[in-house]
Amino acid sequence: MDDFALFSDSKRELWAWKRALVDRLAQLRLTIHAREAQVLPTYCGIPWLGFVVYPTHRLVKARKVRATADHLGERLDDYLAGRISFGEFDASVRG
Repeated sequence: MDDFALFSDSKRELWAWKRALVDRLAQLRLTIHAREAQVLPTYCGIPWLGFVVYPTHRLVKARKVRATADHLGERLDDYLAGRISFGEFDASVRG
């Protein structure tokens, strides 16, 4: 299932929506990840697709930064060792 987010000014309404979603998904023999399906105030930051989204800004998750740095380091090693062309390395950096 894809990720989705629900927003409301009412915590009670959000909890009701969550219960309704869990019930509907159960009818389809699907479940949600209870740890990820939380009712949180937006000022705490909402983890979303590799970012933590706040009302005024967003931050990249630290693990995403580390993974990208590791990947680019491996691609640089491949380029320096002659296993890939500069064009392939450049495409990785731009990606």
